[in-house]
Amino acid sequence: MSKVVHSDPEILGGTPVFVGTRVPVRTLFDHIEGGDSIEVFLDGFPSVTREQVMTLLEESMEHALGTVAAR
Repeated sequence: MSKVVHSDPEILGGTPVFVGTRVPVRTLFDHIEGGDSIEVFLDGFPSVTREQVMTLLEESMEHALGTVAAR
């Protein structure tokens, strides 16, 4: 379970968002896929913290590599 992603049917119809925001997680990945830096994303979405982004990327990497550690 992610510490930085939340999904609630009352917030954007259940679209996964960064905790405490209405910013869809997909938006970060869209920015990265488009060649934007994390700084550009953070400038555009100031309600998301660098810590949230880095935690999400770490969790995504662990999931992709199958190395999710017990927390």
